[in-house]
Parts: sequence; C-alpha cells; structure tokens
Amino acid sequence: MRAVPIWVDKVHDRDKIDQCIWGLCFRPDGSQLIVAAGNRVLVYDTNDGSLIQPLKGHKDTVYCVCYAKDGKRFASGSADKSVIIWTSKLEGILKYTHNDAIQCLAYNPVTHQLASCAVSDFGLWSPEQKNVSKHKVNSRITCCSWTNDGQYLALGLYNGLVSIRNKGGEEKVKIERPNAATSPVWSLQWNPSREESYDVLAVADWGQRLSFYQLSGKQIGKDRSLGYDPNYVGWFSKGEYVVVGGSNKQCCLHTKEGVKLGVIGDQTSWTWSAAVRPDSNYVAVGCQDGTIAYYQLIFSTVHGLYKDRYAYRDNMTDVIIQHLITDQKVKCMRQEMLIKEGYQVLHNCTFVQDSWEEKELNVKPKTLEGIRTELGVCRSPVFCCNSQLTVRIKCRDLVKKIAIYRHRLAVQLPDKIVIYELYSDDAADMHYKVKEKINKKFDCNLLVVCSMNIILCHDKRLQCYSFQGIKEKEWVMESLIRYIKVIGGPSGREGLLVGLKNGQIMKIFVDNAFPIMLLKQSTSVRCLDVSASRTKLAVVDEHNTCLVYDINTKDLLFQEPNANSVAWNTHYEDMLCFSGNGLLNIKASNFPVHQQKLQGFVVGFSGSKIFCLHIYSMSSVDVPQSASMYQYLEKKLFRDAYKVACLGVTDGDWEVLAHEALEGLDFDTAKKAFIRIKDLRYLELIHSIEERKKRGENDNMVFLGDIYSYQTKFNEAAKLYKKSGTEQKAMNMYTDLRMFDQAKEYIGSGDPLDKKMLITKQADWAKSSNEPKAAAEMYISAGEFCKAIDIIGEHGWADMMIDLARKLDKADREALSRAAMHLTKMEQYPFAAEVYSKMGDIRALINLHVEAKHWEDAFTLAEKHTEYKEEVYVPYAQWLAENDKFDDAQEAFHKAGLQGEAVKVLEQLTHNAVIESRFNDAGYYFWKLSMQCLDIAREDLEKREEMLAKFQDFQRKSDMYYAYHSIQRYTDEPFTSHLPEALFNISRYLLHMIQGGIPHGISKVGTLYALAKQSKNLGAFKLARYAYEKLQSLRIPSRFQEAVDVGSVMIRSKAFQDHDELLPMCYRCSTTNPLLNNGGNCCVNCRQPFVHSFVSFEVLPLVEFVLDSSLTDEEAVQILDLSIPKEKKEDRHWKEGRIGQAQTLRLGQPEEEEPEDEDPFSAKPMTFDQEDTEFRPVVVTRSVLQTLSRSEVYILKWPKPLRYQFFRSLLPDVTITQCPKCNKLFHTDDFELQYLQKGHCPFCRSNLED
Repeated sequence: MRAVPIWVDKVHDRDKIDQCIWGLCFRPDGSQLIVAAGNRVLVYDTNDGSLIQPLKGHKDTVYCVCYAKDGKRFASGSADKSVIIWTSKLEGILKYTHNDAIQCLAYNPVTHQLASCAVSDFGLWSPEQKNVSKHKVNSRITCCSWTNDGQYLALGLYNGLVSIRNKGGEEKVKIERPNAATSPVWSLQWNPSREESYDVLAVADWGQRLSFYQLSGKQIGKDRSLGYDPNYVGWFSKGEYVVVGGSNKQCCLHTKEGVKLGVIGDQTSWTWSAAVRPDSNYVAVGCQDGTIAYYQLIFSTVHGLYKDRYAYRDNMTDVIIQHLITDQKVKCMRQEMLIKEGYQVLHNCTFVQDSWEEKELNVKPKTLEGIRTELGVCRSPVFCCNSQLTVRIKCRDLVKKIAIYRHRLAVQLPDKIVIYELYSDDAADMHYKVKEKINKKFDCNLLVVCSMNIILCHDKRLQCYSFQGIKEKEWVMESLIRYIKVIGGPSGREGLLVGLKNGQIMKIFVDNAFPIMLLKQSTSVRCLDVSASRTKLAVVDEHNTCLVYDINTKDLLFQEPNANSVAWNTHYEDMLCFSGNGLLNIKASNFPVHQQKLQGFVVGFSGSKIFCLHIYSMSSVDVPQSASMYQYLEKKLFRDAYKVACLGVTDGDWEVLAHEALEGLDFDTAKKAFIRIKDLRYLELIHSIEERKKRGENDNMVFLGDIYSYQTKFNEAAKLYKKSGTEQKAMNMYTDLRMFDQAKEYIGSGDPLDKKMLITKQADWAKSSNEPKAAAEMYISAGEFCKAIDIIGEHGWADMMIDLARKLDKADREALSRAAMHLTKMEQYPFAAEVYSKMGDIRALINLHVEAKHWEDAFTLAEKHTEYKEEVYVPYAQWLAENDKFDDAQEAFHKAGLQGEAVKVLEQLTHNAVIESRFNDAGYYFWKLSMQCLDIAREDLEKREEMLAKFQDFQRKSDMYYAYHSIQRYTDEPFTSHLPEALFNISRYLLHMIQGGIPHGISKVGTLYALAKQSKNLGAFKLARYAYEKLQSLRIPSRFQEAVDVGSVMIRSKAFQDHDELLPMCYRCSTTNPLLNNGGNCCVNCRQPFVHSFVSFEVLPLVEFVLDSSLTDEEAVQILDLSIPKEKKEDRHWKEGRIGQAQTLRLGQPEEEEPEDEDPFSAKPMTFDQEDTEFRPVVVTRSVLQTLSRSEVYILKWPKPLRYQFFRSLLPDVTITQCPKCNKLFHTDDFELQYLQKGHCPFCRSNLED
C-alpha cells in the first residue's frame, strides 16, 4: 500500500493562528469536503483542494460536521450549543439548540434523521417534524453512529460505555467494557458494508485500544492495542479497511479485523479527524495545527503465476489461489495445523470465520465435533468442496510477496515466509496446507519458489534458501535484475530465466552456482518468456519492443513494437501474444500480427485463453485463434492450421478448415475437422474416397470433382469429370439435381439407354415436384409403364388408366395387374374385369367380383370353374355373417364345403339364442345343427358314429327348446296364446324329456310351475300335488314363491286323483297310462313311444313299426304305393238273404275260409311281460305291408345314413300333417293355423310351397 498526497492546505484565522480541524466529512458523490475549523464551516473542492466557500453561522468553535446520504443537506454542530442544517447549495435553512455544546452529529443513512449529541443529552430531528425530540444521558457523549440499516444509533460515552438506542431514542443494549472508567470512548463507527452477515461496530478509546462489537454487544475478537490515544476511527465504503489516528501524529490503515497495514500520512501534530471518500481510495486527514491533507491510496498488486494457477493478495492479508481455466478459487491464510491431518471436508458450503475471539465453529457435530479454534493464532485452513472454493481463514499480517510453482506456494509476511504445498499430486487439487515456515525478516524486490527452494532477489543479488531458511547459493549479476521466472526442471534442479537492466538474459539452475548467459541485447529487459520447447525466447525491452530470438543460434527472428508484456502459448510452439497500447497482439509463426482490443497486461497464454492482469484483477480471456488459423490456411499448411484450431476456434472456423483441407486433398486433416463438427455427410465422402484409393483409384481430378459436387460447386465438378473422361458421372450428377438441360450435354452419342435413364429421372423429378401428369407421360414414353400406372392410380385418372391398359400387350402381366388393381380401387369394376379377361386370369376375375359384391357374376364363374367354388362361397358366407344373415351364411359355408365353419356359425347362433332366452330360435338352430351333423355323417365315414350321436343329441335339444319356448313365454309374460290343455301337454312332455338331462337355459322350476298350475286348472290334482312337492325341494325365484306356497296348501284340499279324460291311452296296446311315467315318454305297458303333435303336444294315434329285415326302405315305399287294402271281414254267424220278395236272416256256423296273416296292430289280446323293460317294436312283413293303405301310413324319409321311419294311423279319421323338411307330425288343424299365422312350418320354418 502506498499513500500519494494529492493536495494539502492549512487553515488560519484572521490573526494567522492555526485552527484545529475538529471534523471532516465528504459529500456523498465525493466532489466536496466539508471541514469544521474554528468557528467556520469550510467547503473544499476535492479535485484540486481549492476553497469553495467558508460558511459562517456559528459563534463558537465548530466541533462536528455530517452529510446526509442523499446528498441534499449537511449539518454542523458547535460549542455555541447550536446545530445548523445546510443545503447542498451551501445555504443555511434551519437552526436549533441544545443546553450544552454539540459534541457529534450523525445522519440516519435510510431515513435521513439527524442525531445531534450534546454533553448531557442527544436530539433526533427529521424534516418531517417541527420539534426535536431530546433524550437525557447520564454521561458525556463523545461520538455517535447509525447502523447501515438505520435502525439503531450507537452512542460513545466518556465513562467508557457504549449505549445502543433505537430510532425512538430508547436504549436497547449497553456495552460495558473492561477498564471503562479509565478508557473514555472517543470515536466509534458502524461498518457500512451490507455484505457482512451482521453489523460490526468499531470502537476506539483513550485506553489506546481498538475493539469490535456486534449489535448484540458481543465482542468480536480481542482488543487491539494501538499504543497511542485515538481521536477518530472510520471505515472504507465497502468495509474492507479501517482508518485510525490520534496522538501518534499519523493516520494509519488497518484491516477490518484491526490488523495494521501501514501509515497513510505522517503529520507534525495530533490528527483529530479523518474521512474516507465514498466508494474510492481517497482519505482526508485533519490535524491539530490546521493542516488538511488529501491522500490517494494505491494498493499494489502482489501476485504470482504458474501456468493456469494464479495467486494474488486480497484485502492485504489474504491469499487467493485461482485456477484461471476453471475459475476455481482457494482462499487461505498462513495457519498452523489445528487438526493434524484430521481436517474435515465440508461439501457445498462456504465457511468464513470473522470472529477474533475464541468461538465454536458453526458446523454439524458429526463434521467437526468438539473442535474449537482460536483465531488469535494463525491456523491451517479448513477446506470446503464447492464449485468455487471460498474458504477464508483470517490472517493477522500483511502479505508482502507471493510466489507459486507447481505444488508450492510461498507467502512473505513482514517477519517470516510461509511455504504451502498441495494436499495431493492431483493437477486439479486446490487444497493447500502449510509445509514450512522461515521465521526471518527478508528484504527483497522479487520472490520465486521452486520445489525445494525459495529465491530472493535484491537489486543485483539472487539468494537461494532452503525451506528451513538456510542460504544455499548466491548469484551476483552485473546489473540490476528486472525480471525473473522459473521455467521448470527436475525437483531441486529447476531453471530460472533472469533479465537484467543491461540487456543480459541469464539462465540459472538452482543446483549450479554459475549462471549461463543466453544472449545480450543493447536495451534493458522489461519482460521475457521462453517457448514450450525452450527453443525461442521473447523479450520486451525498455522501449516497449518485443524481440524474439532463436536460443540456439542467438538470431533475432522478428521484432514488434508497442509491447509491455509477452507470453508464449504453452500449447503451441509457434504462437505468442503481447500487449500494449490497449491492444492484444497475437503472432503465429512469421505471419503478420493479429490485433484486438484488450486492457491490461498479458501474463500467460494457454491454448485459446489469455491471462490478463488489469489493475488489481486477473481475468481469463477466451481468444479464438481464427485469425492465426486462416493465416496457415492461406499457405495451405493444413496440419498447422489444425493444430491452431485445436487451441480454440468457432464451429464456423472448423468448417472452413475442414473444407479447405478437403479441397487440398488432405483427407486426414479434413476427417479430423469434420469429426469435430460432427458432419457425417462429408465423413462418408472421405471414407468412400479412401476406400476407392485402396482399390487402386488414383485420379485426383475425380476425387476433387466429387468434393466439388458435395460443396454444390456443380459446374466445376462437371468440368473436372469431363476433363478426367468420366462424363457419365457429370450426367448422373445433373440428373440427380434435376438439371436435365445440363445433363443432356453429357449424354453419350446416341446411347438409347442413357436417354431412357435421363427421361426416367426427369419423370422422377416431375413426380417429386408435384407434376404427376407430366411424370406419368414421361414414364410412358420411357417404357416405365408400372411407374406410370402407379401415378395414374394414385390420382384416380380412370380414363387415362383404361386407355393405357388397352394399349398394353397382354404379355406385360405385371403392368396389366397393376392397372387392374388401381381400377378396382377406383371402383371401375367393369374395366378392371376387362383387363383381367384380357390377361385370362380367372382367379383374379372371380376375386374382383367378390370384392365388388357382384355375387351373381361370381356364382356364374364358380359354376363354370368349380375349382374356385370355395373362393366365392367363403367370402359370400363371411359377407352374409357380417350383415347378420347367419342362416344364409351357414348355407353358404355348407355350399363351399366348409362344414366346420358352418357348424361353428350354428353353434354360435345357438349359444347366443340360449343366452338371450330366445328358445324358439335355439330349437331351430339345434335342428339345423342336427341336420348339419347328418350331412357330415353321410360324407365322412370316419366321423359317422360321432356325428350320428350328435344328431340324436341335437334333435332332442331342438325338441326341448322348441317346447320350452311356450313355457318360458307363459311364466315370464302376463298373457299367452296357448290353451291350458296345450300348456299341460307341453309341460308333461318337457318333464319326461328332462329325465334324460336338462340343457342349458331350460328351467325345471318353470316347467314344474306351469305343470302345477295347469294340472290344478284341468283337474289333475294328483299330478299337481306331485309338481308342488317337487317345487318345494327346489330353489324357487322370489316372484313364484308366494304362488307356490299358496298352491301347495290349496292342492291338499283337492282329491288325490287325476281326471280320467286327461289320462293318455296307448294306441298300440290300448292301455290307459298315468300322466307321469318315470320310464319316460312312452307306454307303461308296451314301452311304445308316444308321438306328439308339435303344436298342442297331444298324443297322435300313431304306432311306429319297423320293416322286416328282408325289406329295404325304398321297397317298402314302393309296396305301399302299389298296395290295395284288404276289405274288412264281416261277421259270418248271422247271414242275411232274400228269397223272392222276402228278406231272410240265418244263424249258423261260419263257412270254412282260407287262413290269412294276422294284423300285428290289432291282434287281441296283446300282452307284455311287465318285467321286460326292453321296447319291442311292431315288425311288419311284406305280406302285411301289402294290406296296409297308403293313406294310413306316414313315412319320415330321413337322409342317409338314417333309415326311414314308418308310422300307421290307427284312427284314419284323425287328419295328420307331416312336414317333409323336419319330419315333424302335427294335427292338421293346428298346423294349418300356425302356417297361416307364420307363413312356414312352426318347427323348421320351411316354406312348403318351395
């Protein structure tokens, strides 16, 4: 630190008597200095020290002045007990008084409230209030100061105490200081910096102490002994320094912890006041003898640089090591080890300890449990890991010199030198610890550090010391040493470059007592640097000329003017930079210098980063090496240009380098550059060229033509292709670019293939440029019919497609197929059929009709070409199924021969019908399934038995579902169209059928419920009681429960018998049967199954018979058709006659007659073995068959492999109708009524008219 006097003035009164300067303050903008001298207030211009105006208003000595922070007014206080408020225009606007002399003044920095302190009280005044509020104090007030937030006012008292008041004047804190009675507080001031974590109060007392306190009254650190009586204490604007002075006749500069840094100015009398100019390094000092001295403080830069590590002094007592590449910093002080090798690393935190007193570190117990540090003694740093390490551990001494080299750091303090080293050998490590301390006071101009030594420079002498403080060597030069730099080397054998005032440049090795002179120039050395390979030396002389020498030959390579510092690029041998006149100069090889604006001094050059020292700050400036790279490119030095580009250029510069190297056929450099900018297209080009070169191609013209074509230099590429005899490549290039006119220039003489290719590519271009019709016509002219057809089809030009299809030869099947396909998509089915007919493709034609749903045309073709039958009927069946025509779909599958598909359709329909309670439909579908199984059994011998079993099962289920439909309607709907007798018969029929198993969906409860109801209504009370009893054992729906319960009770009041008229009679054995037969739906005597009418389900007077084994079904039908029925025998016991006119009756024995076959249907008596449960059908022989009337016999003609069924009606007068489709039998009246209502058979839904 150096104090430079700017101006000095001395104040006298009229009698030339010195006037003591009691108070000083600056206008907030620093342009004026307000001085309290004698009974006047003086206003000085700070620029030249001229007196602007003396202000008169006080009648006695002015003790204090203070300026408001807004710069609008200032105040002065005097021994005349008055306070005067002055405007910035130096006009007095207000005056108020106290009871005693005014001792001090302080403006609130926020509210601009003025605190005026007299001997026994203090007042608070603000422009908004008329009166001054005054508060009594029990001790004399000597000084006052507001906190920077304006909330609290500190009062210094003559009794040694400090009273802290709020804005209302109430005392909040009283600081009781040791030895207060003998140590009057003479000056105090709060730290104005808002960056501090808490308010800091500096207190100077006449116990010759400087102390610091928090707002709470807690002391920070320990008292600093001054050795003199202080009259004032003041802070710099940012709170980094404190100025103190008094009886020592000096104004001294201290750190904010109180460490003395130096003397600002020596005076001839006591210094009574001092003021720091806001936001600057200027200090005004006022003395007892009336002297006013105005100083500028110059803080010199103390720093050291090694490669990308920069160490510099901060706040005079701190050392910051900055990594110039990453901007990572370490702030550390000279400290002893607090925890030997046991320090903790705190992550993501910043730890700053500002206290002087012993205090516990505010960290988690697990981190530094039980650790306490006393900052009165220098300690080792506690490091924090963060993106920017800002650990600050305070030091208590002035840092005079700094040197850094590799892992070493040397810091010179006034009475010692401390050597630091890195914790690890990691290049990125920024953690330092104390290695050694040399407890000696050294006087030197320059300091450098090596791995094992420190070098001190003093004038002409260089001294080498070990880290233990032992002097090992000394070199004495012929002239003053102007510059010294460590240039590296093995540990303990490093080399140093030394520049002398006489122009000599020496090289010294630490382990060699004899310096080596590298060269001597005529001018003094100001700065120097050596290249990375130690072959070139750059020197800046006293004339600001940069001279570059070859170290080996001592030749001057070049020189450049206007240089004040120079640095070689550590990453590139042939590049250096130098600064001067506000410009940065970069020189590569022997090329001209490239300049750009830069303030400061160049101290380092690494890659694309230049380290520049400007005033007090070191900055890293990114400098693109574009200019140097282009200089190399102009000389076609692509490899050197690539090396420069690696130092740092823009992506655009990389692209230029890549293209220039590619055009220069330097593929290796070009490949590296394209990789850098990630241009895959050019990398593929380079790869293809390299592969072609491996295959033996060496025509550089062709390669360069390919490069030009990639760079869109098409004319140049075409010329090179033509020159190299590869016109085909030029034509291909132009056709790819759709530049067909230029391509025609390179077509070979009359080559039709080239012309066709050109037309085809032109058509491709027309297609891509949204001119499809032109493209189609070009394709047709080029013979590319398929492409033309695709374009025509995409745009739906049917007429153009038909014309083209008719012109095509039928041998061009691919084109015709595409044409037909597109016509089909355009729904031009007749024309598509025409094309397929032209091709003779029957299958495609059938598929066309199927796709168009022209089923009649498809059926016609399928009949002519039976091999395609399946391709017609299968889609037809699927179409029918999709349109909910499942019955027709089933038939279509059947016609297509897909029996499995037909069965699946029917099974699904049946399942759906049952689930949806459409039992009538379920019965119908089961009948269809049974007939389907019969067809499969007829055609597939292997599945015959299985299918016949399924046929019988499906027939049974169809009958049951058909019958249950009426029951379900009766139980679920409020009305029914069936007569009670019909419901009675249906429920009896179902009850007998259920004994063989209940199909899904049929309710036994519903059947028994209907039977019980109708039995009761018709008088079959026994059967009704049975039904009600059965219902009681079943789970009955809630809607039936009450009716069943009531019916079960009421039926017991009826006779336990059934009405005789309801009992069915067997027409074979004439046995009257009970209403319920456990053996099933047959006669209890002869086991003959009953035949029911499938409307009313009454028992029909039919008896089934079987043919003799000698007869076939067809023979039986033929015999019946030709048979003549036998007349009935008459009773021959009574014989009538006529004799003449008289009638006679004779009784006598019958005449002998010829024997005849017995009628098996009327043989009497018919007896059966009751123990024989096997049914024995009626067997009819040929002779019996011949006697039967055709009208009495009903034949159920089942398809093969089933046999016909024959039934004889024993009551010919009862008319019976047979459905020829389903072979069900009905009472004629019932059938006709149902047929008239529904228009078809009630069971199989067949139309008999068909």
